[in-house]
Formats: sequence, structure tokens, C-alpha cells
Amino acid sequence: MLLTEKEARELTDKLLGYVKADDAAVSVGSENYSHLRFAANSFTSSGARENTTVGVTVWIDKKRGSSSTNEIDDDSLRAAVAEAENLARISPVDREYLPTLGSQTYNPVTGYAESTANISLQERARAINDVIASCEKAGVVGAGFHQARGAAAAVATKNGNFNYSRSSLVSLSTTARTPDGGSSGYFLRNHFDVAKLDVKRVASEAIRKALESRQPRTLEAGVYPAILEPQAVADLLSGFAFGFDARNADEGRSPFSAPGGKTKVGQKIFDERINVYSDPWNPELPGSASAQSGIPAQKIHLVRNGVLENLVYSRFWAKQKGKEPTPGPVNNIMESSQRPSSLEEMIKATDRGILLGRFWYIRGVDPRTALQTGLTRDGIWYIENGRVQYPVKNFRFNQSLMQLLAPGNVEMIGAPERVGSAEGQGGSSALLPALKVKEFHFTSQSEAV
Repeated sequence: MLLTEKEARELTDKLLGYVKADDAAVSVGSENYSHLRFAANSFTSSGARENTTVGVTVWIDKKRGSSSTNEIDDDSLRAAVAEAENLARISPVDREYLPTLGSQTYNPVTGYAESTANISLQERARAINDVIASCEKAGVVGAGFHQARGAAAAVATKNGNFNYSRSSLVSLSTTARTPDGGSSGYFLRNHFDVAKLDVKRVASEAIRKALESRQPRTLEAGVYPAILEPQAVADLLSGFAFGFDARNADEGRSPFSAPGGKTKVGQKIFDERINVYSDPWNPELPGSASAQSGIPAQKIHLVRNGVLENLVYSRFWAKQKGKEPTPGPVNNIMESSQRPSSLEEMIKATDRGILLGRFWYIRGVDPRTALQTGLTRDGIWYIENGRVQYPVKNFRFNQSLMQLLAPGNVEMIGAPERVGSAEGQGGSSALLPALKVKEFHFTSQSEAV
């Protein structure tokens, strides 16, 4: 069972009561998690876990020690505090120590659904059985992963702050392949409310992509115009809003750095239609009421009409620079300041280009240009004269996110859609649009399906 606010407060009070250190922050968390996996058009495994964890961080003479446990009896809590204090005594001075926060006021968010946290296993089994039946009817082999999670957590400080929150998340990914293994389709969606997860859409899109990507042709690697579906955008940009770190920029380690120890704040470095912001109270993508270091979250624009408007200052770095800490981000929203375009409109407006469904095995190459490398996967298509002509074989790409979103490269922007990265199995969430760009850099061919 998830901790109630009363239970969480009692635990944090008890932990802080054991602390003899100069300062401390304690956390408690509880989780209900379950999953169902299927492959080869059959159920393969299911599981569930319930867990409660406790974390303690203390400072003695500005020296820090931390410990954790998943036992919450009194002796275990005392032992966790004692271990943290012993570690603090033998640790070097924490040069970035700041006193923990005093009492804060948090505006509640609504990112929790009881039906998700305590999902009906019978209803889930029936829904996935329908996915399997759809795959069998279409003559494809289906596999996928359905997971649901509910969480409750609280953080408290020796200086009097306390914050309790609950959240939930459900996701479904489905891969459909033709029996010969020659083509594949993939689709993933998530939500905090299981009633709003469109399982039928996930299955039908994966099946459609598998059937429409049969007998792919070979195209030479190179620079092509491209349309990125929301899933492909999520695979590249699901964590984009969390990369606007002021310290990295000030120290020359960021795409937002400028010569002479300056930053690019105030400069138009993205397409003028692009807006990137965080909004804890967005009804489709509720964030956390608490931002980094426990600061109460607020709506904050990072990019407005292509202009870099804000960087994220931690409490420590804000003090170093004589600024206020940044109350965010707690979620990632990208949208156009103009009327969004549909995917169909993007295809019709393309004389020659490639339609990309998703990416895989993405790794950072150069943080100063946000250069990433990875592979396309599970169906890509060649477009000519405003129509999808045929599927093509996969590529490896090297692509700077700054160049991808730069003025002059973005041609059309879609409506934001709730998506999560494929590599994260739906564990991350963002509101991101489809993008039509003039140039996307494919460096070599890949034989992956």
C-alpha cells in the first residue's frame, strides 16, 4: 500500500527525531508496481512489487553522509541515521553545502489516478489479449510490455520543510513483426490515468507500421529532409527541458555557452515558432509540485519564440552568481507559437524526404553541440511528390539537436502529443510535436529491422 500523507509525516518526523547532526534532509517513498509482458502472440510473464524506502542525508561541520534502507522499523531507522552520521564524520567538507530549506508552500498537482496505482489485473489481461488477437488477425507477431506504477513520497528537512506527493504512470509498448522477420512496427504511449491510455491505438499503429514496411529498399546515407513523428521526437528530446543547466553554460560545457564565460540567454538560437517550457499544472502532463532541491515549482519558459529565455540555476549556483534559484523544470513541453500542422500536411508538403517513426540506441557525442548518434528502427519510409512511396532500410545517424531545431531548418511543427522515449520503455513523459525539417544527417546504413 502507498504511504498516506499522515504515515509519511510520521516516518519523516521519526527519522528527524533520531538525527543529532547539524542539518539533515530525509525522504520516504512507497511504490506499487506491476507489469505484463507478451511475445510471440502469447503472454510470457507478469509480476508485481510493493516497496517502501527511506533515505537520510546529514551534514556535520558541513561534511555530508547519506544512507538508505527499505526497512522501516524503529531499529532500522535509527541504524540508517547512525550510518549517515558516521559517514559524514569521515567525509571531506561538502564545498557546495547550503542549509536545507525551511518551510515552503507547494501548490498541489493532479498527476495521480487510483485506478492506475491499483490497476485491475483482469482488465489489463483482457486488453492485452485483444492486442494479441489483433496481431493474429493481421498475420503479424506481436510483443510488448505493459506496466503500471503508483508512488507516494515525502521529503522533510531539519529546518522545517515538508512536502508529500503522489503520482501514477501506465504505459504500453507494442512491436509487431511480419512472420519472416523482414519488417517491424512499433508504437508506445503512456498516461497517468489508465482510462486515457488508448491500447487499441497502440496495437493498430504497431501493426500498420509492420505491414507498411515490408520489402524495404536501400537508400544511400546522406543528408535528407525528414519528418519526425512524435515518438521519434521523444526519443531525441524527451529530456530536452532538463538540459538547460546554467552552471554547464557558464563553464563552457553546454550548447548554451558563449565565448568569454557568457551564455546565449536572450539570443534566438531556435526556430522562431519553438517554445519550450515547464508547467506543473498542465492537465495532460502534470509535473511535480516540487522542483530541484525542494524549491516550489512554477511555470517557466526556457525558450520563447526561439529565444533562449531562462537557464536553470541550482540553489548553489544561484548563490555563486547572485541570482535566484530556478523553480523548474518539472516536465518538458514543446509547442509551436503558430497553428500546428498535421502529419498528413507535412507529407503533402514534402517533395523528397524520409518519414521517421522512432530511434533506438541513442547516445550523446558532444554536449557542446547536443550531438547525438543512434539508429532508426521499426519502419521508415521514403516520401516523394507529397506521398509516401516505399519503405527503406534503416540508418545510423549523427545529429545535433541544436542544428535540428535551428532557424531555417524547421519547416513545420505539429500539435504536442504525450509521448515517452522508447529506450525508457515509457517511463518518461513529455508533450512533444511531430517535426518537419530540411536536413537530417544519416551517416551509414544499418541492417537492423
